[in-house]
Amino acid sequence: MRLRSSTFSLRVIAGGILLLFAYYAQGVVLTLVLSILLAYCLDPLVELLERVRIPRTIGAMVTVLLLCAVLVALGYAVWMRTSDFADNWPKYEQVIKKAAAAVEGKISRIEGQVSEIGPAPAPGVTRVTTADTGFVHGLILHGIPSLTAVVLEITFVPFLVFFMLAEKREVWHGTLQLFPASRRTQVKETLDDVREVLRDYLAGMCVLTLLVVAMSSVFFWALGLEYPVLTGAVSGILNMVPYIGAVLAWLPAFVLALPKWQTLGPFVLIAGGLTGIHIFALNLIAPQIVGRKVRLNAVAITIALLFWGWVWGGMGLVLAIPITATLRVICDHTESWKPIGRWLSA
Repeated sequence: MRLRSSTFSLRVIAGGILLLFAYYAQGVVLTLVLSILLAYCLDPLVELLERVRIPRTIGAMVTVLLLCAVLVALGYAVWMRTSDFADNWPKYEQVIKKAAAAVEGKISRIEGQVSEIGPAPAPGVTRVTTADTGFVHGLILHGIPSLTAVVLEITFVPFLVFFMLAEKREVWHGTLQLFPASRRTQVKETLDDVREVLRDYLAGMCVLTLLVVAMSSVFFWALGLEYPVLTGAVSGILNMVPYIGAVLAWLPAFVLALPKWQTLGPFVLIAGGLTGIHIFALNLIAPQIVGRKVRLNAVAITIALLFWGWVWGGMGLVLAIPITATLRVICDHTESWKPIGRWLSA
């Protein structure tokens, strides 16, 4: 009993250390996680080039350069549309300020009514309100780690992906050598299943995101909103976040709709249309494209979103599903953790 208690305590301490490392070194951990996901996703293309007698190192270099070219082209297209939107921002800014002032006025009236009901402050005591500058300052400080993580990812991810693809066999063999000979078969099966799950998920989500972008862009174009493709792209990216992504996708469309309509009906139509697109994509298309290999229940997905969103912010919301699916595969191949795997996939 004492030995089991010591082992459990060591596991809890090790888990706490890993969590602290993931929280405070998020730039490094996110760079590594993104590199692994991209390497899993791009490896079939490198293997295809190998089958046509192109050396693996050259095939990995061509694949990474092709990926960089596609990302640069997409980034340039988004930047041009964003620049056009920034030029017209004053028109939207005035409308947003008026709407914010109206909401703030209603909140102030409600606060006044509540303060009349509540006890009056003691003589000599003044109510302290938080300054807006403190909120902005806190937002800036909170965003510094994210900027650092973005710089690390842009700088190191292409090199890490290239090395992982070019030296796949050496890395694979070295990873197996970390475990005792009696467990290497089990580890190999686990890594094979992780590869299958991640490839299915990433490929399926890419196709699903493009589908949602196309459907959302057509929907915004039919409504006569400005920048339908840009807003549709934002909607498709937010679709990668389960559940709350459908609600978050309303906000950019609402901003573009504010100067055009002042009644509630069009906004209800936008919310209903986007929700319908996301429900159609996630419940009818996603199971057919992504497949059943992810096998996570709704409670596990919600907890994963809350946890990884708290740890890594927006990137945590995007990476929550592949990380949790990987943990589920590991639990399924570890005897003592199989009950956790069954709970995650229940």
